[in-house]
Amino acid sequence: MGRQLNRLSARAIASFKQSGLYCDGGGLYLQVTPAGGRTWIFRYRSPITRKLRDMGLGPLHVVGLPEARTKAAAQRSAILSGIDPIDARDQETRSKALEAAKAVTFDQCATSYIESHKPGWRNEKHADQWTNTIATYCGPIIGNLPVQDVDTGLMLKILEPIWAVKPETASRLRGRVENILDWARARGYRSAENPARWKGHLNQLLPSLAKKDRVVHHQAMPFAEVGELVCKLHNMATVAARCLEFTILTAARTNEVIKAVPEEFDLVNATWTIPASRMKAKREHRVPLSPRAVEIVREMLARNGIYVFPGAQPGKPLSNMTMLYVLERMHIDVTVHGFRSSFRDWAAERTAFSHEVCEMALAHTISNAAEAAYRRGDLFEKRRKLMDSWAEFVSTPHIDGAVIPLKVAA
Repeated sequence: MGRQLNRLSARAIASFKQSGLYCDGGGLYLQVTPAGGRTWIFRYRSPITRKLRDMGLGPLHVVGLPEARTKAAAQRSAILSGIDPIDARDQETRSKALEAAKAVTFDQCATSYIESHKPGWRNEKHADQWTNTIATYCGPIIGNLPVQDVDTGLMLKILEPIWAVKPETASRLRGRVENILDWARARGYRSAENPARWKGHLNQLLPSLAKKDRVVHHQAMPFAEVGELVCKLHNMATVAARCLEFTILTAARTNEVIKAVPEEFDLVNATWTIPASRMKAKREHRVPLSPRAVEIVREMLARNGIYVFPGAQPGKPLSNMTMLYVLERMHIDVTVHGFRSSFRDWAAERTAFSHEVCEMALAHTISNAAEAAYRRGDLFEKRRKLMDSWAEFVSTPHIDGAVIPLKVAA
């Protein structure tokens, strides 16, 4: 750092044409680039690391010579106090960023995280699950708080009430919050460690639940009671009732049904072909339709909608929650997905159809790789007989004590 100060003048600066560094003294330099740019540089040796460092003070057309000298003097004073000017400036920048982040709430971060990751998720239902669990359990406690204020105490306030009674939900919720907070830290909205982290943190505060204790099956209706429900649905004149009845008759998944479009149906051959993009296993799946299922599709197609089961909003399919609302209004405490279990129990206990036919009707993946490699067909005609038998079974209510005959596979 030169001893002589104020070596440059405005006239001298205007005459500099060759690229290089021109010293004003006290560590202040005017840098002229080959392209003609002119920038002030403060060169100093760090009082902490003793390394030589260059700190930009701004371009000449913004920062004039007197202001550059004032800035350089301020940095020299900082060095005398043992402060590294660049480190101090970086810390100030981080502090300002964190101060601005106080306005970014957890809800805003959650929404941004879901929107940015949604394209990579398998289906929209996954995004809905994220949104619903975050809104239900996190919203009332941390939704409107700055994301940087979310700490371990708040995480425990969210998780402890449901950790034992809803272990599967609690486990998924913890993981989702952990991802959102990691995203917030990567974006600079928070600086603290992640309070939702399990290993080495929450596992010391919450009891570990074995996986076998966390498995929660979809609540299903006993197959003997499905017929009574289907008869009630048959007498209801709503799209949701038709959709639920069709879902039961085909033993299909909710997302497969609500997004069905007319082009997927061949009613002459009573066949519904679900594209791979909407299947859990990502393989096209053909579904044989019983006469009643065909009748429902014809009724829905008469509406001339984009979707077979249209929603309340024009051009939108039925919501994935609508069928569940139908069941709730009927005071029936089961899930829509649970009817697949009802179908599977009926097929196992009241028919002689093979395990392979029943599993293929549910579009289950063959876990045995060797078996999957050799099985090329989809047992379609056998599955047609199975689904016709199921439709026949659920078309009639079965009262308590009635004998339910065994359905022999043809």
